[in-house]
Amino acid sequence: MTEDRLRLTGERTAPGIPAENYWFRRHVAAYRWARRHIGRGPVLDAGAGEGYGAALLARRGPVIALELDASATEHLGRRSPDVPVIRADCCQLPVTDASLDAVVALQVIEHLHCAEGFVEACARALRPDGRLILSTPNRATFPGGLNPFHTHEYVAAELEGLLGTAFRDVRVLGLVHRGPLRLLDRALREPIQHRLVRDGYEGVPAWTRAMLRTVTSRDFRPTADADPALDLLALATGTIEG
Repeated sequence: MTEDRLRLTGERTAPGIPAENYWFRRHVAAYRWARRHIGRGPVLDAGAGEGYGAALLARRGPVIALELDASATEHLGRRSPDVPVIRADCCQLPVTDASLDAVVALQVIEHLHCAEGFVEACARALRPDGRLILSTPNRATFPGGLNPFHTHEYVAAELEGLLGTAFRDVRVLGLVHRGPLRLLDRALREPIQHRLVRDGYEGVPAWTRAMLRTVTSRDFRPTADADPALDLLALATGTIEG
């Protein structure tokens, strides 16, 4: 429990909060997947938020965190003093051309009104063998229209097409439940994410809340079948010169 925890608005998640544990661990699972696909640096974590993901990526090599929110950048600087922080807008990416090995933007692109420009800016910022790594809620399975912070939610083919405007090689995977969470979905007769979005953490049964507090990042796994997945995971390489 940290004394300087960021105020939760629904736009980000954070560690150490029982009501957020499911969402937090789901995000960590995506960051762990991303870490497997980055090199030894430098990496930009775009839309770094609370900063736990940038810290996780930094175990592999040098990471720069980019975040617009002032309270988040201050918090991130205190939480991870070894990770450089830039306060900037993803729609105006302040990065030198061909300077990065990877850009990681997890649960970010659905917030952007400049998605096409962001993808193009990432392509310019990456070295020829660099990688853009994304995650975003899958519109096909996410209860749509309920998050006021989302500008646009994507399905797999749409995300692949967007990334294909700036990258030659695009692979879209999915993130799904495994083990106990799959059993929980069956018991509830719907994905737990639907129940949480609709009813909130306090609106689910006590036994369900107790189970959600035990969830770890290992309760999620990548899958090649993206269409029915919870989140979309995308890996884009081979920038197309404009």
